[in-house]
Amino acid sequence: MTPGTYLQVTGPNGSGKTSLLRILCRLLPQEEGRVEWQGAEIHSLGEDFFADVTYLGHRHGVKDELTAEENLQVTAGVNGIKFDKDAIRSALVKVGLSGRESLATRILSEGQRRRVSLARLILSNTKLWLLDEILTSLDASSVLLVRSLIEEHIAGGGMAIVATHQELTLNAGQSDRLELKT
Repeated sequence: MTPGTYLQVTGPNGSGKTSLLRILCRLLPQEEGRVEWQGAEIHSLGEDFFADVTYLGHRHGVKDELTAEENLQVTAGVNGIKFDKDAIRSALVKVGLSGRESLATRILSEGQRRRVSLARLILSNTKLWLLDEILTSLDASSVLLVRSLIEEHIAGGGMAIVATHQELTLNAGQSDRLELKT
């Protein structure tokens, strides 16, 4: 992949979409072959590789006992992202969670929890986004938000690999499609 590109990975349940993304972000070892990033095998890059990648899994990945704001603070801290409260609040406003920043995520809807996860993309400064079923639990306006976030990322020279069952047509960058079979 080159900067400004988007790859949509499709296929039926069980075809390996999630496994592929998990291999690409080193959560799952590949059985054969090499996975390279900028000409080097990803396992040899260590933290340099992780500094370039943001992975959002098919589950929203938020802690129910924490607020939306606290979830983003923890995620940013773990990933070494510099943040301030204003940036976090701005990200939450952008994803439509204004007024819900201080609520425990357990009382938010599934779609709102997904939006907390989406706010991570706004705060990240990585080159490659690996997004697994990112549209799950989202209403039509939130799908448009996801689309615009990916388009902005790609227009800025980023790359995205998105595993999804829904068609996600973008108006930015180069796109390609990989269809996996069972």
